Amino acid sequence: MILRPEQMDLLQEVINIGIGKSAGILNEMIDAHITLQVPHLRIFSKQELAQEMGDLTQRYFGAVKMGFHGSFKGIASLLFPRKSAAKLVNVMTGEYSVTNDLDSIRIGTLTEIGNIIINGIMGTISNLLKKPLKFFMPAYAEGSLCTMLLQDFTAASSTVLLAQTRFFVEEHLVEVDLFLFFDVGSFDDLLVCLDDMLQQENAQND
Repeated sequence: MILRPEQMDLLQEVINIGIGKSAGILNEMIDAHITLQVPHLRIFSKQELAQEMGDLTQRYFGAVKMGFHGSFKGIASLLFPRKSAAKLVNVMTGEYSVTNDLDSIRIGTLTEIGNIIINGIMGTISNLLKKPLKFFMPAYAEGSLCTMLLQDFTAASSTVLLAQTRFFVEEHLVEVDLFLFFDVGSFDDLLVCLDDMLQQENAQND
């Protein structure tokens, strides 16, 4: 699916605001300054995403997943490479581990971090577009990228929004990929809302 430049610019702006809010909340939770890289957005169909991932599908990830429904319906899946997940938990807890393995307490910490990031982004989409959303409880999972994507693809999924970004927590680099799986029709509804917002902005500027 190809978005018009103005649609992509507005969607980028909305995601940027959401990630900025998430980073602000995380900044308040820890004694370390978090900066972030502007995310790179890409839109895929199921087939396009499978081709794009290619050899990366066997990489091992930790993931925090949260379903959403309301004006739009789908699954938000926040994927951390294993090393990035361990780094982020270390910084958040102040307890540094020599292993990348996560125990139940560390998994709980990562799940809460994922919850903050997903809610910051999806809440911003909901608020700015004035479209209410409800969320299911977040859940943590581990596995290869292939396994993660297969779990999140449903018969109803049609469009995937990938936002790739990096958090810089002092000297630590944390890579994060956010996949938004939209059910059939939901992404089209999102585009309609973006067009409405663009029309309102143009009317105010006239």
